[in-house]
Amino acid sequence: MTDTAYPPISEQLAEAAEQSSTNPEMEFQDLEAAQEEGRRKMDWANQHMPILEHVREEFVANQPFEGERIAMAMHVEAKTAILVETLAEGGAEVAVTGCNPLSTHDDVSAALDTHENITSYAKRGVDDEEYYAAIEAVIAHEPTVTVDDGMDLVAAIHEDYPELIDGIVGGAEETTTGVHRLRAMDEDGALDYPVFAVNDTPMKRLFDNVHGTGESSLASIAMTTNLSWAGKNVVVAGFGYCGKGVARKASGQNANVIVTEVEPRRALEAHMEGYDVMPMADAAEVGDVFLTTTGNRDIIVEEHFESMQDGVLLANAGHFDIEIDLEALDDLAVDRYEARDGVEAYELEDGRRLNVIAEGRLVNLAAPISLGHPVEVMDQSFGIQAVCVREMLENSDAYEAGVHDVPDELDKEIAEIKLAAEGVDFDSLTDTQRDYMGSWDHGT
Repeated sequence: MTDTAYPPISEQLAEAAEQSSTNPEMEFQDLEAAQEEGRRKMDWANQHMPILEHVREEFVANQPFEGERIAMAMHVEAKTAILVETLAEGGAEVAVTGCNPLSTHDDVSAALDTHENITSYAKRGVDDEEYYAAIEAVIAHEPTVTVDDGMDLVAAIHEDYPELIDGIVGGAEETTTGVHRLRAMDEDGALDYPVFAVNDTPMKRLFDNVHGTGESSLASIAMTTNLSWAGKNVVVAGFGYCGKGVARKASGQNANVIVTEVEPRRALEAHMEGYDVMPMADAAEVGDVFLTTTGNRDIIVEEHFESMQDGVLLANAGHFDIEIDLEALDDLAVDRYEARDGVEAYELEDGRRLNVIAEGRLVNLAAPISLGHPVEVMDQSFGIQAVCVREMLENSDAYEAGVHDVPDELDKEIAEIKLAAEGVDFDSLTDTQRDYMGSWDHGT
């Protein structure tokens, strides 16, 4: 099954370069220059990823993935590339593609493709047909392990290539949306191999989701629009870990934060944190910037567009481009135009303009100058991914088909590596304390 009609990124760029050399209207793309630039980006990220450096040294020495084929659908940019190479250096054959049509950095993808153990199919700006053709090309390598961000890879295997499932030991899922989909699949009895819910570990939720999403989303919007946060009414839809991060960081930049929620305890938590809490129908009337972080669909819809102020910014910091109903907005608009690079203005009949950033896709990766989460944050998340792949292969008999929590000792392992890299020491329980915490018969 390894033959595929969809070519790796290097072949795509080489063909583009050849065509542009005979057609002056096409932009010339120099494959070698792209590979060098991608490597430069990766080298910078690598300097600031001590966890993966530590893990990679272990993998190189022990070769835990020798003979394994790892299929990956991720945001292919410099930080992710370090994870991909870490797995490849551990002996695996790795095939990788994107998990979002606008988050790939072609130069990084091309640099990855030069590694003898890596085939990269990721390319920026692909349409739906090309996107899924690339996923199928990855699946054609007949993986023994999957590493996913959003669950498109797992879904495609189960729906279209169920004959491969017996050869798959297990997988790992990176993000909130993917874990939600996997748990729904598991509840239906449709998930036929074990997958670690990497998103649900404390290291992922507390740092990646809170600090990573908060910092990168606000930075991407600010750079794309050249607008300030101070004094603006920022509406954050959803107060999960990602929403908490966005709200906290926006408040720290002197914005007035409004939270919308459907879960009463989270709504109460937001209220107790000092944020205004109200339904989206009310928030739509006063908001200046709207960021969706729910992972659900139809969060901002036609009735909300109708009451919004002229000039609002609409962005998605969840996952898929379904949180803002752009079809309804397009139906309301009498004109659409590119207000700035990465900003589409929808002009309504009464003259109001509603501005959508990055086509409603994941704003911290899909906006033109977005770079995703900070390097140090992704080092932690990808460190967990790496040791989860190791765990799945070393102890595969311990995991039946379904969604599994990441063993807590793996999460702690990554935290300890990070603390050591930062030169931070911390206390340990004494034997007496450990005995006290582990017993039930110590009274007052």
